[in-house]
Amino acid sequence: MSESYPVDAVNRVKRRHDRGFYDHDTVHGLLDTAALCHVSYVIDGQPYCTPTLFWREGTRLYWHGSSASRMLRNLSKGEPACLTVTHLDSLVLARCGFNHSADYRSVMAFGLATLVTDPAEKERALVMMVDRFFPNRTAGLRASTTQEIKATAVISMEIDRASAKIRAKGVVDDDEDYELPIYAERLPVRTILGPAEPCPRLMEGVTRGPDLAPYSAGRSLDEALTEAYALAYATAG
Repeated sequence: MSESYPVDAVNRVKRRHDRGFYDHDTVHGLLDTAALCHVSYVIDGQPYCTPTLFWREGTRLYWHGSSASRMLRNLSKGEPACLTVTHLDSLVLARCGFNHSADYRSVMAFGLATLVTDPAEKERALVMMVDRFFPNRTAGLRASTTQEIKATAVISMEIDRASAKIRAKGVVDDDEDYELPIYAERLPVRTILGPAEPCPRLMEGVTRGPDLAPYSAGRSLDEALTEAYALAYATAG
């Protein structure tokens, strides 16, 4: 059975307990099918929430930004943070305003965010910042300059507690409302990859590489990101 994160007053799903999940398989699976997260933190009593790209390694999360970022400057010494992702799967129209809803999958992860200062760990993290999404791509790129590396900060956070919350019920009305002549439906929402748009300034003969194999037109982003994650970390060992 999958390990689970500890549950307490911070991460326990308080409303609709049946929608709460704390096992690693569910939490990590939802994190790995997302590219964009929101990181929440507090500076001098003022809440902030910052969108950023992120990735997971085991029970540790990484994200990056400008070294001049207010977020990174204030999370660099082990500050409490909450990282969230949400997948919207449908809009639900019921026969009563109270029963209108949405199907979704979400994660809240809590821990202490810390600036990555070890040069070797930072170098590896900057590689995986790209390769997590596009396996082995960094090896074929122009190497980042010293100034570019200096201008980029990396934050890591060990997940102390986490919870997933999932609704996948579609239309749910009160029994007596099913007899009403009111239209109801579920509107599925999916993020689908469109046709690639190559850079118009590509040199002649330069073609799409295997690092982009998971990304094909018509495929769901969830599937592409999951495959890319598996390929990237299978290669990285």
